[in-house]
Amino acid sequence: MPDPHDCPGCAAPDLAFAAHDHAHCAHDALERAEALTAATGARMTPVRRRVLEILLEEHKALGAYDVLARLAQEGFGNQPPVAYRALEFLVEQGLAHRIQRLNAFTACVHPGEDHAPAFLICRTCHMVAEAEATAARASLDAEAAKAGFQVERSTIEALGLCPNCRGQA
Repeated sequence: MPDPHDCPGCAAPDLAFAAHDHAHCAHDALERAEALTAATGARMTPVRRRVLEILLEEHKALGAYDVLARLAQEGFGNQPPVAYRALEFLVEQGLAHRIQRLNAFTACVHPGEDHAPAFLICRTCHMVAEAEATAARASLDAEAAKAGFQVERSTIEALGLCPNCRGQA
């Protein structure tokens, strides 16, 4: 199986906003997703696969209705549950993330890996980079433990300007 880190533009937040061979990393991510779902016994249906392909097309977060519009154009159906079920499956399998700030979804650049992501969201173009936030999560866990609280899930989202949009400002 190809190493998902072979494409630094997709895996590294400092390069995700830069030009890179995105077709290569999208293809590798799709192959990895197929292997991961097969290994866990989950079923990658044609709709689920297509939704992941749509999310992998760009480093942008897409809303469920954006995904649904694409599916409907391609003959997969136009009822919201079609998109929502596929997106839910991808999130549950660790193949996509929900970006709360945008009420949207983005493909995971580290599928199958135990990681603590932080999302760098460009407020202008909505490009999203996934940064490693293990240190931030460890700090949060330590502070929570002082209060007797155990964190089960957290999402870190940072809003700002990507290098391209900063250059245009």
